[in-house]
Amino acid sequence: MQKRSNNRAAPAGGSQRQLRVAETVRHAIADILTQGLVHDPVLEGHLVTVPEVRMSADLKLATIYVMPLGGRDTADVIEALDRNRKFLRGEIARRVNLKFAPDIRFRADERFDEAERIEKLLRTPAVQRDLAPDSDES
Repeated sequence: MQKRSNNRAAPAGGSQRQLRVAETVRHAIADILTQGLVHDPVLEGHLVTVPEVRMSADLKLATIYVMPLGGRDTADVIEALDRNRKFLRGEIARRVNLKFAPDIRFRADERFDEAERIEKLLRTPAVQRDLAPDSDES
């Protein structure tokens, strides 16, 4: 009798459960920040978006990607979130039904910067020349 192997590789973005929990944590942290529950002068002066959360495979670590509106003072905002990590973790634990409250860490979301860099690159004269239709082929 042959033994069946159940060693399936997880999808690139994580398992279905990781994705579901990450989205639940993202909604919870976004609600906490929107409601102004964190009393920190830096955070009170910024609107912060939470475009993505990534969970570790064991669901014990949540990496929360944040971006202040306008992209200004990113380092200060992340520092303020780190200062309030204990409070935020407790609020997430109350809102998300998990066996263990995940540890949280904050990172700057750099997708907007990368998109802007690509957009600038596409507008350079060399790329525009390469993208232009050939006028010699008439």
